[in-house]
Amino acid sequence: MSSRTNGRVFECVAVDLNTQRDFCEPCGAFPVANLAELIPALRHIVAWVKRNQVPTVASIEAHRELELSDSGNPIHCVDGSEGQEKLDFTLLPNRTYIRSDNTLTLPTDLFMQYQQIIFWKRTNDLLGNPKADRLLTQVPARDFVLFGVGVETSIKALALALLTRGKRVTVVADAGGYWSRGTADLAFRQILAKGARIITVAELLARKLDRRIRYCSIPGVVRFGAAPIFRGFGVPTNGRTRNREIKSRLPFSPINAKTQDDNHASPNAGS
Repeated sequence: MSSRTNGRVFECVAVDLNTQRDFCEPCGAFPVANLAELIPALRHIVAWVKRNQVPTVASIEAHRELELSDSGNPIHCVDGSEGQEKLDFTLLPNRTYIRSDNTLTLPTDLFMQYQQIIFWKRTNDLLGNPKADRLLTQVPARDFVLFGVGVETSIKALALALLTRGKRVTVVADAGGYWSRGTADLAFRQILAKGARIITVAELLARKLDRRIRYCSIPGVVRFGAAPIFRGFGVPTNGRTRNREIKSRLPFSPINAKTQDDNHASPNAGS
């Protein structure tokens, strides 16, 4: 895959791991231990992502009802459950969903259409989804900023995998949810030893990016400078979008379909 980004290299790509209700709400099936500190940190990062127009990859853990019964952990993030849903404030208006179907078929210009690309995953390793592996390996980015849940599992696995691929990785320590403080500290030391940067939310918020790409609230519409570029839904006509084309999107994603924000369509990325 050759990423079609019009020759642009993204200053950074944010990676939001597993910010789901079962992990991030007190009544969830498997809440993290540092929940009280985590949620305000996540809100700050999402606000920074919106303000700086940062392209974002997000993951949703997706499990069948009985596949975790022997893991020793509570059954969580079951397909179609409320606990599997992402926290509302972590959903960006210009987003799309990519299912895991063990194929590599993926549009080559997703970040030229959407600010947030959400992948399903069945294991702790996001790159276990071949489509996510392909995108994160080949997207032209100078830095990958990781946050979310959990430090001992998904964050550690992805950080080490990206470092192995020669990527620059930054982990926001106080925006990482964990179940065991000791195991999380060990994970941070392992990530740091392999060459990742460990920063705080305050350090990230002080970072300003060049907002050459501006994502609109309509999926498929981005701006380079002042001129809007319509991708996937036709071109402007007399200053207006082709409403008929915008409405003729594919069926809703089953995840978060109940939220008001999900009046966005999920492209058939596997076709």
